[in-house]
Amino acid sequence: MYHTWMRYFTPSPVHHRLGLVCLGVGLQHGTLPPVGPRTLDHHVAIVIRAGRGWYTTPDGHRHTLTAPALLWILPGIPHHYGADPDTGWDESFVDFTGPATATYTELGYIDPDRPVVPLADTGPARTAIGKIARAARRGNPLLDVETAAAVHELLVALRRARADTDADGDPVLAALARDAFLPLSVAEHAARHGMTPTELRTAVRRGAGCSPKDYLLGIRLGRAKELLVGTELPVAAVARRVGYDDPAYFSRLFTRRVGTAPVRFRDRQVKSVPGGWSTQIPDPDDPPLVG
Repeated sequence: MYHTWMRYFTPSPVHHRLGLVCLGVGLQHGTLPPVGPRTLDHHVAIVIRAGRGWYTTPDGHRHTLTAPALLWILPGIPHHYGADPDTGWDESFVDFTGPATATYTELGYIDPDRPVVPLADTGPARTAIGKIARAARRGNPLLDVETAAAVHELLVALRRARADTDADGDPVLAALARDAFLPLSVAEHAARHGMTPTELRTAVRRGAGCSPKDYLLGIRLGRAKELLVGTELPVAAVARRVGYDDPAYFSRLFTRRVGTAPVRFRDRQVKSVPGGWSTQIPDPDDPPLVG
C-alpha cells in the first residue's frame, strides 16, 4: 500500500537561462514499487525522511539505504532502487536540470561519487520541496521562476544537512576559516590538522569546491574588503590584519582578484554606501536604520 502525488513541468528555453529549472516534484510514502533499472537525462534529488530500502550501483552492488538520507540520481547513470517491502519509506523528490548543475557539482553540492548521502536533518530540504509543491498549482504564472529558486534553495539545504558535518558545517573548513589570517602555508595548515597536503586538498575540494589556497584567499579578501570599507586603516595595516606582511604583494593580489586596487575599492564603496561600521549581526526583526 502506498500513496503518491506528483507534478511535472516543461520550462521554456528562457527559463533554462535561470541556471536551474525544476522538471517535476513528488511526495510518496508507503511500500512503493521498485524503480528501474533505468537511465534519465537529468538530475533527481530524493529525500528519504523515514523508513529504509536499497540502492543498486551501476556495477551491480546492492546497498542498504536507511533514513534520513539523500539519494542522488545523475543523468546518464543507470540506477535501480526501492523501499523495503516490510517498512516502506517516506520520500520527497525533485527532478531538475540546467547549466548550473555543472557548477554545483564542481562546488561539491552534488557529489557524483556519493549517490547515497546520510542526512542529519531533512526539515530544511523538505521545506524547499514544499515550496515547489505549493508553486505547482495549475495555472500559476510564476511557476517556473518560483520552482527554479526553490531548487537552488534545496541544493543549499541538502549541503548543510549532510550527516558528516557538525552544526557549524564542515569541521575542516571551519578550522581553516578560523586560522585563515595566520601566515601559514597550505602544508602548515594541513599539519595542524594531522593531514597531508593532499588529504587537505581533497577535503576542501569536497567541502567547498576549490583548493585550500583559493578557500583561504576568499576569506582573506572578504575580510580585507570589510576593513577597507568599515575602517580608516591604511592599506598596509589592512594587509597585515589579513595575513600579508608585504603590502605591495597584497595590493597586487587584491587588484588581480577583485578587479580594482584597494584604495579605489575603498573610495568607490565609501562614496556609495551610507552608514558606519558595526561588528554586530543585525536582528532581522529589528534591522538598523540609516538616518
